Amino acid sequence: MTVYELSNALSNGGLDEVFSQIYGKSDMELLRQRARYLNAAEKFSRLYPERDEIHVFSAPGRTEIGGNHTDHQHGCVLAAAVTLDVIAIVGFHDEGVVRVKSEGHKPDVIDLSDLSPHDDETGHGGAIIRGVLAKFEKMGVKIGGFDAYTTSDVLSGSGLSSSAAFEVLIGTIVDQYYNDGKAGAVEIAKIGQYAENVYFGKESGLMDQMVSSVGGFMLIDFKYPDLPLIRSINSDFSTSGYSLCIVDTKGSHSDLRDEYSEIPNDMRTVAEQLGVEFLRDADEEEFYEKLPKIREKCTDRAVLRAIHFFDESRRAELEGEALESGRLTDFFSLVNESGDSSAMLLQNLHSLKRAGDRELMVGIAISRRYLRGSGAVRVHGGGFAGTIQAFVPKYMEKGYAKELDRIFGEGSCRILGIRQDGGIKVV
Repeated sequence: MTVYELSNALSNGGLDEVFSQIYGKSDMELLRQRARYLNAAEKFSRLYPERDEIHVFSAPGRTEIGGNHTDHQHGCVLAAAVTLDVIAIVGFHDEGVVRVKSEGHKPDVIDLSDLSPHDDETGHGGAIIRGVLAKFEKMGVKIGGFDAYTTSDVLSGSGLSSSAAFEVLIGTIVDQYYNDGKAGAVEIAKIGQYAENVYFGKESGLMDQMVSSVGGFMLIDFKYPDLPLIRSINSDFSTSGYSLCIVDTKGSHSDLRDEYSEIPNDMRTVAEQLGVEFLRDADEEEFYEKLPKIREKCTDRAVLRAIHFFDESRRAELEGEALESGRLTDFFSLVNESGDSSAMLLQNLHSLKRAGDRELMVGIAISRRYLRGSGAVRVHGGGFAGTIQAFVPKYMEKGYAKELDRIFGEGSCRILGIRQDGGIKVV
């Protein structure tokens, strides 16, 4: 397909059926996506006018629904792909170089003859691209060059994992074109994690990449992190009568690295007292039996976080079962329990460094007041600052968004859907 043919298809509604599957059936959303793809195609053609044939790819952001801070202790997580994504217009060639221009960022140029880590790329998109390419090459895949223009509505810092979506996007591009799709979604997720850990310089579990790559609702059991057990949850949430809302409470993520790290560190101190490396391998009854002695060696905060882990990992499984069987009342009750556990036991709703700031707690309080027992609300992602997640009856979604925007600023609340597809080739 050429840029001209793509533009014609978009203008004539030729991709509306595909867009409905990816983004939902809202007429306004279909119009927005047409304009978004047209804009991306136009910018690609200006950047790379010599590329006649193009391909279009997409990878979604993800939301964690249950299992807050359980994956690093090899627990269970319930998560889902969402209808916000990063897309790429791509033209392939044999010039031995990969050029990627992401909207709002400087171009990244990767010479395929040098795929070793570059210190000056740490923490930047070029590191992810280079890491993904390097991993495919190590797998024996004969990779080649391409030019790409990408644009993302998975906002950085939203807790929807924009970095994982980008990793899956690059992995899907390479796998589909140069590997005939042989790696598949699960392996692409692992490749993305490798790029993030080794090249980008950020430690991470596999949850974000796995959800973005596979799509839909899924229960992930990280008992064996290198081979996580993934079970897709069969649930057509689009017919449930509820919307998923993510609210940016405008708290700053700066200088929170230590507080994020303290959560797994606290949990590990308790695990050590039980003779294991991770809490997943501990005996919960032994934990409670030895609690007096554990408190002599560990802080009470560590003890509470361990209690959260035991309950939350089990709760994620129960949420998946309730969702799959259509027991929405039970599902929402469990989501609310998860939020309460994060607040009271995990204690990740505010930063001790900014003791007077309680944006997440304000957002949850206002949400519960507005919803008056309907749906559910909880912290979203790592916590301490950032976003909350709410399941809102569709008839209340516009009013809910208006109220949360009034509190936190215009555009703070995003009304999303659950996306069944992971990383895909759109055209």
